[in-house]
Amino acid sequence: MTFTNEQLAQALRLDAYPRSAQYDPQWVMCNLMGPNPLWLAEALCERLELRPGMRVLDMGCGKALTSIFLAREFGVQVWANDLWISATENWGRIRAAGLESSVFPIHAEAHALPYAEGFFDAIVSVDAYHYFGTDDLYIGEITRFLRPGGAIGVVSPGLSEEFDVTPEHLQPHWEWDFVSFHSPAWWSRHWARTGKVQVECADLLPDGWKHWLYWLEICEAAGAHRAPDEAAMLRADAGHTLGFARIVARKV
Repeated sequence: MTFTNEQLAQALRLDAYPRSAQYDPQWVMCNLMGPNPLWLAEALCERLELRPGMRVLDMGCGKALTSIFLAREFGVQVWANDLWISATENWGRIRAAGLESSVFPIHAEAHALPYAEGFFDAIVSVDAYHYFGTDDLYIGEITRFLRPGGAIGVVSPGLSEEFDVTPEHLQPHWEWDFVSFHSPAWWSRHWARTGKVQVECADLLPDGWKHWLYWLEICEAAGAHRAPDEAAMLRADAGHTLGFARIVARKV
């Protein structure tokens, strides 16, 4: 199937994500690294308040689409931190978006961050935190860079509830590293028991699995990306187990 740009824009115009609908879908697809990052960032900001002038760390920003989105939509300054994508590559996208004075690309590993303690007003992570944040000690490490009372918000692939044995309907599709997928309740306890933060929101995104699957189907139809195993897994599960965990907390 071949889409015109207008047809693609129409297909990806969801009522749940009106801000994201204003962005060129070709730009999003050409820079995709997984689920639609703008949809996830917009969903996170329903529960995480961002105000103009705030300093925001975008951890695991990928190709900086979320960083550009946050700066443009909320008037914040964003430090776009990623390990897999170079700062130079992201700087090209930031300059093309005209946000040189608002988004600053950084290439750094999650356990070796080059920031001053207490520097950020907010920390966000979209479809990345589960790669490094399941460590018992990590919430204490990353919130060092957050001012007292500052907020941290994460959206990651997750589960409706924890399990020790992979459900039978997921076994044909399950990869070993999916052990990093956790339920909102797990994340809430994981963070709260440290005493470093007070959890304000821990839920699954409404219709998150449907939007995840729909994005994969549109990408495949447009010839941008194929993930047949991932799509088959979501169809087999039908929202019973999989979705996106959204966690928002405030530094004590």
